[in-house]
Amino acid sequence: MKVIFLAPPAARLFPAREIPSRPRPAQPLGSPQGTRHPAPTAGTTTPGPPSARPGQAHRSPETPCPAGRLPAPCPPPATAMSNWGKDHLGTGSSEPLTAVIIGNGPSGICLSYLLSGYTPYVKPDAVHPHPLLQRKLAEAPGVAILDQDLNYLSEGLEGRCQSPVALLFDALLRPDTDFGGDMESVLTWKHQKERAIPHVVLGRNLPGGAWHSIEGSMVTLSRGQWMGLPDLPVKDWMRRKRRGLRNSRATAGDIAHYYRDYVIKKGLGPNFVSGAVVTAVEWGIPEPSGSGAQDPSPLFHVSGFLTAEDRSQQPFSLCARNVVLATGTSDSPARLGLPGEALPFVHHELSALEVATRAGLVTPASDPVLIVGAGLSAADAVLYARHYNIPVIHAFRRPVDDPGLVFNQLPKMLYPEYHKVHQMMREQSILSPSPYEGYRSLPEHQLLLFKEDRQAVFRDPKGLQKVFGVSLVLVLIGSHPNLSFLPGAGTDLAVDPDQPLSAKRNPIDVDPFTYQSTQQEGLYAMGPLAGDNFVRFVQGGALAVASSLMRKEASKPP
Repeated sequence: MKVIFLAPPAARLFPAREIPSRPRPAQPLGSPQGTRHPAPTAGTTTPGPPSARPGQAHRSPETPCPAGRLPAPCPPPATAMSNWGKDHLGTGSSEPLTAVIIGNGPSGICLSYLLSGYTPYVKPDAVHPHPLLQRKLAEAPGVAILDQDLNYLSEGLEGRCQSPVALLFDALLRPDTDFGGDMESVLTWKHQKERAIPHVVLGRNLPGGAWHSIEGSMVTLSRGQWMGLPDLPVKDWMRRKRRGLRNSRATAGDIAHYYRDYVIKKGLGPNFVSGAVVTAVEWGIPEPSGSGAQDPSPLFHVSGFLTAEDRSQQPFSLCARNVVLATGTSDSPARLGLPGEALPFVHHELSALEVATRAGLVTPASDPVLIVGAGLSAADAVLYARHYNIPVIHAFRRPVDDPGLVFNQLPKMLYPEYHKVHQMMREQSILSPSPYEGYRSLPEHQLLLFKEDRQAVFRDPKGLQKVFGVSLVLVLIGSHPNLSFLPGAGTDLAVDPDQPLSAKRNPIDVDPFTYQSTQQEGLYAMGPLAGDNFVRFVQGGALAVASSLMRKEASKPP
C-alpha cells in the first residue's frame, strides 16, 4: 500500500534538555511515602513539603553535577510489554493500527482502558441525584454509555469544567462530589473483549507520565478521590496498600504508583511502550490500490526512537488510522526572554532547587534564591525553600490583592499552605521589617536582566532600578506543550492559529463531543492540550475519543 504524506517531513530528535530525566527508583507499593524532608527548624513557616499538580514534571535527577548544573536527563529504558507491541513498532507490519496514543499519563491510561473492551453501563438499580440526567439514563436501560448520544446526555449539566462530556463522565463516576457527598458511581463495568480496538500507547516515562518525575512526598492539589481512574477508586487502592490520605489529598508518589498499578491490574500492559520519544507525525491519503473501494480517510505515520537499556536509541516507525495527542503541557517551561536568562544559575523547574539543596549549593547561609512568578509552581518553590530555611526573594508583576491570583480560587481549609504563601506575599510587602525572616516579597516588580556575577536587576513600581545578589534563580511562570513532532509544531491546530498554543488560553480546537481536531480528520487531542487541566476531567475526553473511534470502526465496510 503506497501512501502520499501531505505533511512535510520534519523528523528530528528532541534536544537533550527536553527529554525527561530517569524516574526515581520506584518504592514498594506498601512502603513509606516518598522521600521525607527533615523536620523544619525554627523560623520555618510551612508544616510540610509543597503540593504537586498534574503535568508539572519536577525532575529529580539521582546525582547532581558540579557548579550547580543539572545532570543530563534521559528517558527510562524502553519496554515494549508484548511481542504484538514490538512487531507494530517496527516496519514489518503492513496493517495500520486503529489508534496510536502519544502520552501515557492519566489521559492515555483511561483511553487505553476504554479501547481495551472495558465498557461502562448504568447499574440497573442506580438512581442519579441529577433528575434530568437520571431521566435520560432511564430512556436507554442496558445500553452502553459509549453507544449513547453523548451530546444529548450531557445537555444541561453544569460544573467546574467547560467540556460537556467531561462533566457527564464526572457526574457518572462521582455523582455528588461537588456537593461534598461520597455517593458511589452509578456505572458498572463489563470487559467485552469483542469491543476492543487495536492501539498502542507511547510514553517517555513509565505509565503515569509526569507523575513519576514529581518528588514523591509532595501533596496533590486535587482531592485524592479525584485522582482516580474508572473502576478502581484511589481510596480503595490506598486502603489495600495500607496507605492514607492527608487532609483528603494524596502524595504524588502514591498517585504515580497508583497509575502504574492500574495499568497492571487492568491488563493494559501489552498496549504500553515506555521510553518512546515521538519525533514526527505525518499524514496523507492512501493511493488507490486497484482492489475495490478506497477508504478516503487519512493514514498517519508516527516515527521516533526507543531508548534501550544500554541507552542506545532504536528508531521505530508505525502507521495508524488515528492519532491521539495526550502529551500534557509540561514539556517546555515558559521563559521571560530577558538578557542573561540562559546563564547557568537561571532555571525554569523546581527540580533545580531540589538538586541544588541536596548538593549543598544553596544553604541557609547562601545568598537568596530568586523565585519569579505568582502561581502555584512559584508557591511550591517558596514552600520548598522555606522548609529548608533557604532565604528567598519572591518577585511577581501583579499586585498582591489582584483578584486573579490563583490563591483566591482555593478553599483555605483544603489548601492552608498556599494561603500561607499568599499571606507572606501580602504582609511582607506592607510591613517593614519583614515578619518572615529570610523571605522578601517584590510585588509589581519587572525583571530586566540577569548578570554573570549572579545579580538580578529589577524595575520597581516607581520606575527605579533595584539590584539583588542571588544564589539561584527559578523562573516559574507556566509551561507550554511541545508538539514539535507535528507540522508547524501544531500551531495550526489551535483555537487561534496566530497565537502560541496554550492549555489555558489557546488549546487545540476540538469537537466537544468527539475531541477530534476541527482541522484534521483522524487527529484527536485530550487532556490539557484540549483545555481539560485536571485528572478528574480528562477522563471525559477519553470517553469522547473512545466513542468516536468505536463509531468509526462500526461504520467501516466489512
